[in-house]
Amino acid sequence: MSFLILLISLAVFIAVRVPIAVALGLSSLIYILIEGMPSVVLLHNMINGMNSFPLLAIPFFILAGGLMNSAGITSRIFAFARALVGWSHGGLGHVNIGASIVFAGMSGAAVADAGGLGAIEIKAMRDAGYDDDFSVGITAASSTIGPIIPPSLPLVIFGVMASVSIGELFVAGIIPGLLMAASLMVMVWWIARKRNYPRDVAFSPKLVGSTFQTAFLPLLTPVIIVGGIASGIFTPTEAAVCAASYAIVLGMLVYRTLSWKKLVRVSVETIETTASIMLIVGTASVFAWILAANQAAVVFSETLLALTQDKTLILLIITLIVLVVGLFMETIAAISILVPVLLPISMQLGIDPVHLGIIVILNLMIGLLTPPIGMVLYVLSKVSSVPFEQCAKATMPFLVPLIAVLLLLTFVPSITLFLPDLLYRQ
Repeated sequence: MSFLILLISLAVFIAVRVPIAVALGLSSLIYILIEGMPSVVLLHNMINGMNSFPLLAIPFFILAGGLMNSAGITSRIFAFARALVGWSHGGLGHVNIGASIVFAGMSGAAVADAGGLGAIEIKAMRDAGYDDDFSVGITAASSTIGPIIPPSLPLVIFGVMASVSIGELFVAGIIPGLLMAASLMVMVWWIARKRNYPRDVAFSPKLVGSTFQTAFLPLLTPVIIVGGIASGIFTPTEAAVCAASYAIVLGMLVYRTLSWKKLVRVSVETIETTASIMLIVGTASVFAWILAANQAAVVFSETLLALTQDKTLILLIITLIVLVVGLFMETIAAISILVPVLLPISMQLGIDPVHLGIIVILNLMIGLLTPPIGMVLYVLSKVSSVPFEQCAKATMPFLVPLIAVLLLLTFVPSITLFLPDLLYRQ
């Protein structure tokens, strides 16, 4: 009975738009009090959930992305991407995707991509005569590449929750992220030909060379992060510290575009963002503990296996479940709650946890592009001054290539596992 009250109270809190961290905490507290446990159990489990060394990577990756934005480094990345792929039909659409690939290797967050690069990209596309729906749609869709290509904040959370190597998760995301970019580029090319969008700039090796020179040092950021982790030089947490330190050096000493005032402002914003993420992690950990105590994973596994034992069909069911949850729940909370339930049945069926991680995160990234939660849509609505409903409508066509990639990765695990097998499992 108390478990049912837990689920009902959570659904009610979410329905009345209570912040997800508060909703998880309050519903968990109600359960604890009904069960006659002391309220301190809530705090104890919250602290246990947050007390993890790999989670230290979160504030440093957030700081690195914030510093890159504040120091104007994102404009250098955009200029290089523009010179590299701006010559094709719908050039700025391709530039949008290319810039997101590069920025993905610095921030690891879709919302940071949408907020940082989004303003630059949408303005440039408007000035070039692109429709708002196309500009907003491709900007939203391309931002989802960030949490797939390393570094990735959601993959860090998944790795902690599932006790999976974050290094393996990071390298596993490279090929899926590039596939997402390729599929979006095909969509951009098709829409651009249909609407007769212009080429942005003529291809010029000289321009590519000059913009590459100005963007060279920022482009080294993903090389340092991924290369350092893959080679075993440092852990993902240490890589995050290196990325933040490198961003400070670039902004303050090399380009001199980062003042002490900006550094303090970005640091405060990082603290605020990290605090909100960790609060979600803490309350979600309590909720996950209650789920485990009530053997929710066992019940779910038995129910699902009673329906079918076909691995392919179960993968499809898991995909649908995560997609639906992603529509209504914030990414970090969804990961924290879903992983303890989905991981046991995945292991039972021989589904690699690294493969599961990429599927889950990509599912949840699609959730960021769909109402009612749709955090990326809210950010882009703000930076573009386009109504939220219009942003949601504009993004819908770009969900088609992303869902196609999701299905491909779901049913062909070798795509995801190729690099982890090559670098970690030989």
